[in-house]
Amino acid sequence: MQEQTLATKIKGIDCQHFINGQYVDSINGKTFENINPATQEILGTVSEGGKEEVDLAVAAARKALNGPWKKMTTHDRIAVIRRIGDIILERKDELAQLESLDTGKPYWLADSVDIPRSAYNFHFFADYLRSLGTEAYQTDDVAINYAIRRPVGVVGLINPWNLPLLLLTWKLAPCLAAGNTAVIKPAELTPMTATLLGEICRDAGVPDGVVNIVHGFGPDSAGSALTEHPDVDAISFTGETTTGKIIMAAAAKSLKKLSYELGGKNPNLIFADSNLDEVIETTLKSSFINQGEVCLCGSRIYVERPVYEEFLEKFAAKTKELVVGDPFDPKTKVGALIGEEHYERVTNYIRLAQEEGGEILTGGGRPEGLGKGYYLEPTIIVGLNSNCRVVREEIFGPVVTVIPFDTEEEVIAQANDTHYGLSASIWTNDLRRAHRVAAQIEAGIIWVNTWFLRDLRTPFGGMKQSGIGREGGMHSFEFYSELSNICIKL
Repeated sequence: MQEQTLATKIKGIDCQHFINGQYVDSINGKTFENINPATQEILGTVSEGGKEEVDLAVAAARKALNGPWKKMTTHDRIAVIRRIGDIILERKDELAQLESLDTGKPYWLADSVDIPRSAYNFHFFADYLRSLGTEAYQTDDVAINYAIRRPVGVVGLINPWNLPLLLLTWKLAPCLAAGNTAVIKPAELTPMTATLLGEICRDAGVPDGVVNIVHGFGPDSAGSALTEHPDVDAISFTGETTTGKIIMAAAAKSLKKLSYELGGKNPNLIFADSNLDEVIETTLKSSFINQGEVCLCGSRIYVERPVYEEFLEKFAAKTKELVVGDPFDPKTKVGALIGEEHYERVTNYIRLAQEEGGEILTGGGRPEGLGKGYYLEPTIIVGLNSNCRVVREEIFGPVVTVIPFDTEEEVIAQANDTHYGLSASIWTNDLRRAHRVAAQIEAGIIWVNTWFLRDLRTPFGGMKQSGIGREGGMHSFEFYSELSNICIKL
């Protein structure tokens, strides 16, 4: 394997693996093409890894676990982790360009949300590490018990394509803060910012082998090799629920720790006493930001009947104003879907909605004048009931259903009638109702009169088939570390 200097270009980069502090090709020289979803042009090539590359990365991570990284003081590790965040901000424009090229999302969104939040993930967990403690108990005058925290070991981080750098750093920052080493498998559709992150970590002073990146696919490729590897101690995965089940079966052979953030079919509950203009402004974001390719998007919208027609009229009008197009045009609000396969999946659901008796209130097709790229108009569907597949299954695109309701009990039952349980939004100015309804919604994250307002100290994760475990603040350290209790007899 031979190292290649990583040179970024506006058209993209060729992505190699990053193993033991070096950029390297695959042993067999295999590559695959990285496609720009907005233009369908080739951005570059990506090294295609498999078992051999994963074996090398895991071996490097295992060696580094007990090397200089272990010997580094907490103060010095904090400085390195903070420096990663600093370099991300220094290279914000470059990273935002690559993220937009890779995903098809608007550049302004990557520049204002994805990249700053990626840097903040490192800053937050570096600061959090300063105050991290454990437990101590005195048993009368007989004994003292105290807990010490140690790294869980080599952690596999498997990342999705919708928020590539943001969600990767959400995993990597606490993983490193807890003293672990990592082998990262980025989504094959969005490899560029993950590739650049290897260089950033090296420049920040992360020792060789602590952070490793292996590109490739899932089954019979880098993904399955990582999840099945006997020397990987834990797996953190964000992605689709079916893939999560496959990973869980593979990880069971060696009883790896698992942290999952999976799919969602999230409800928005809009009561008649809410501020409708504020509701619509936020619902536009929760429905269509990032082309609806956000696990937390509110794709099932329930509106109390007295304001149902008014909501539909205003919501549809505002939706039609959203500009779909070139991710690098500042006017663009909705970019391109991630790729051809996903585009076909989303448009098939729109066709299914009509077969199930639904009406396309607005959108549903390719915008005029956009012949290339995987563009889709923001789509509002009405006339369906809770038994329809389009209402029950995750679409993961700019497609929402709107359904009226009459009573609080009715909408709570509809909101919970799903095998997902990731997030929900409740809109009401009735304080008692807000608390009462929120306590009955079966979801891991519930917002009242807002959406996507995050405090990184809080527990983040889903119920049912939306995930296993929680991350954020102390919850992240609970996953990325192991506790040992020490009992001293007095």
